[in-house]
Amino acid sequence: MKDEMKGIYWAVILSIAVIFITNYFFPRKAPSMPEAPTPAVEAAVEEKAETSNENIITETPLEVSEVLGKDARINIKNSAISGSIRIKGGRFDEILLDKYKQTLEADSADVELFTPAKTANPYYAEFGWLPQDSAIRTPNANTLWTVKGKELTPQTPVTLEWNNGQGLKFIRRISLDNNYMFTIEQSVENNTGKSIVLYPYGLISRFHNQAAASGVVHEGLISVADNNLHEIKYKDIEDSKKEDFKTTGGWAGFSDRYWFSAFVLGNEQNATIKFSNTGKNLYQADYVGEPLTIAAGSVGSNTVKMFAGAKEIKLLDTYTKQFNIPKFDLAVDFGWYYFLTKPFFYILDFLYNFIGNMGWAILLFAALLRLIMFPIANKSYESMSKMKKVQPKIKELQERYGEDKMKLQQETLELYRKEKINPAAGCLPMLIQIPVFFSLYKVLNISIEIRHAPFIGWIKDLSAPDPLTISAWSHLPIPGLLDIGVWPILMGLTMWIQQKLNPAPTNKDQARMFAMMPFIFTFMLGHFASGLVIYWTLSNILSIIQQKAIMKKNGVD
Repeated sequence: MKDEMKGIYWAVILSIAVIFITNYFFPRKAPSMPEAPTPAVEAAVEEKAETSNENIITETPLEVSEVLGKDARINIKNSAISGSIRIKGGRFDEILLDKYKQTLEADSADVELFTPAKTANPYYAEFGWLPQDSAIRTPNANTLWTVKGKELTPQTPVTLEWNNGQGLKFIRRISLDNNYMFTIEQSVENNTGKSIVLYPYGLISRFHNQAAASGVVHEGLISVADNNLHEIKYKDIEDSKKEDFKTTGGWAGFSDRYWFSAFVLGNEQNATIKFSNTGKNLYQADYVGEPLTIAAGSVGSNTVKMFAGAKEIKLLDTYTKQFNIPKFDLAVDFGWYYFLTKPFFYILDFLYNFIGNMGWAILLFAALLRLIMFPIANKSYESMSKMKKVQPKIKELQERYGEDKMKLQQETLELYRKEKINPAAGCLPMLIQIPVFFSLYKVLNISIEIRHAPFIGWIKDLSAPDPLTISAWSHLPIPGLLDIGVWPILMGLTMWIQQKLNPAPTNKDQARMFAMMPFIFTFMLGHFASGLVIYWTLSNILSIIQQKAIMKKNGVD
């Protein structure tokens, strides 16, 4: 029976490793049910994609400053972003995130989100109309708009106007809130003397090197179409070339680890969303709305929003409620344990605002979790202490009934009954910690609030691995996998001490495997976010204290 229970422990530990590997290398992907758009929409959007991506990159990329200086621009400024809109084409192609730096260096530049075509990493958005009648001229990437307004701020929207010379006047009013949400209101005055049909469209296009993608969180194309989440990796869209989704409302765009861009449709707006691979390392998310018939002498209009900024969870939740955007918080990859990961974030954020340091918030969070689990852990450690206390008696039974496995099992169960021992009780805390571990792992990897958050000493970024590695302080050439920091070593040591407090497996093979686990986990977690390792270390220390107290109470050495 005892060997079976040790098998359970081993199975649980292996389960942790399997779940980690699965979650890391094969993150959750929502099933997609693509639907083909109508032929007219398909032809229109293909034409626009080709026009949009013309000369997006060159063999010798230009400097951003050089490209920005070539065209007249409308400046963008609020408390969170800065940048500009190219007047030619009305293209959003420069957005800087002023609250976030690229590195920890004091003179680090702001994070660049949108950058112009012909630079090293083009990334931009544009909106407009597609005509049903190809003879009708509509604005395109080369249209020179007339601008009313000098700067786009929360207090000063701007208006773009263009007359196509055929009796149509196109008007685009752009506004911006105090964070990352743009509103694009488009209208068309029809003075042609006859009805016309136009399709509203929008697209976000970007260059992305797949080698830079993270395996920890989803990076790629993302949308919520008809209330269903679709996450598609860059490699997958290269294989399929395109994916289409018909929807009423919803949103779509590109998701990075900390940054996010998307167009957001009105809740009553019917559209076809399409993801496509438009060239080598070039990708596009676009939509085409349902046809709008504009009678002679009347005005047709369409409104769409665009988010371009950081994945600030509380802000995404605010937008979800403010604009009734379906599942907008799922732009953040909460993983399998959404029901835990998101509450964990809010708890950590509350503790951080209370303490003022994310590292101490993580440690307090670990202490609170141990407090919540105290009754369950107490029963577990009571059972394990009793099991350790009866080890000599179990060995006697093994020597007496070693050849008779059935009799040995019966006598072992009888001994457990007499001593009031529940062998399975020791597994419960470990099983509970599996979702807790991975939820916290996700929080530390997805939360922009933890990016570049310092702790004490040499820990300057809790979302990054411990930088004080063996090679850093010893100056020895240590292979990358083995080159771990001080905190992972401390975590492994506490795990080893905790293991020594547990009943030793009587099976020699199991004993060897268990003896290796602290070393395996030390090097496996050694390259994880230091915040997670710090949490795990304190959790182990608190477990050791609790377990030692119970062992002393039960007279176990």
